Amino acid sequence: MKELAEVRQELDAVDRQIVALFEQRMVLARDVAAYKIAHGMPVLDRSREEAVLASRMGMLKDAHWAESVRALYEEIMRLSRAEQECILKEAENHA
Repeated sequence: MKELAEVRQELDAVDRQIVALFEQRMVLARDVAAYKIAHGMPVLDRSREEAVLASRMGMLKDAHWAESVRALYEEIMRLSRAEQECILKEAENHA
């Protein structure tokens, strides 16, 4: 069995990666917003979100985590939509 301190160090390392990847994903969400603004598209695309959820759950090696991954990605996509809506409002205010 690993010592608690060792496990916590590993968790910290994983969390650093998660935070960096989250930031990268949110920057990409801004790119999506710019595209949607340029093409007059709405922020919400339910069919795309359902496809993303199915895809991400399909990436799991252990289906035990399926509902947790679904909940995680629902929240990530909610945050991405919020960021896109913010960009859209900024664009509308500058138009």
